[in-house]
Amino acid sequence: MARKGTLLATAAVVLLAAACGGGSAAKQTSTGAGVQLPATPDALPTFDLADYRTLLSRLRGKPVVVNIWASWCGPCRDEFPDVLKLRRDLGSQGVRVVLVSFDFDDARADAVKFLADMGVDFPSFIRTGKDEDFANGLAKEWTGVLPATLVYDGQGTLRDLREGKQSYETFRGMVEKVLKDQEKNR
Repeated sequence: MARKGTLLATAAVVLLAAACGGGSAAKQTSTGAGVQLPATPDALPTFDLADYRTLLSRLRGKPVVVNIWASWCGPCRDEFPDVLKLRRDLGSQGVRVVLVSFDFDDARADAVKFLADMGVDFPSFIRTGKDEDFANGLAKEWTGVLPATLVYDGQGTLRDLREGKQSYETFRGMVEKVLKDQEKNR
């Protein structure tokens, strides 16, 4: 636990590309139940564990890929284009990608700049709350290593978790397995 707490304390905060309202004046779209989707990533609202759970419940029906990253994390930056490619390639099948930054709130400008430089044009979040509580709330199996990618099925069940830099092929395989299983169960 000390290792996870240390890693997460160092890492901190920007979570899911698709969920919560913060104190921004930017236009927002409601998903219901108090969770807002900012119109642009520059809003970068804060996102806590309750918001995360609400978001997952609102996105039921299709797979959700949650990529946890930080602007200072080299492997996060290296894999980011593959995360965006996954969204482009599988978005038409209903796959949702949520980006969550673990930058500290005082590094919000760095996170926003990175998102802009990468051409992110969909909602993203900056995580808030205690590092260890947030990590354990996402997945007890997560050790706190960044980047981390979690894949949920249409029922909101965690189906896969990968730590460290992954390839596009790995991401696609994670999601296609969930899509295939969902198709079988129809």
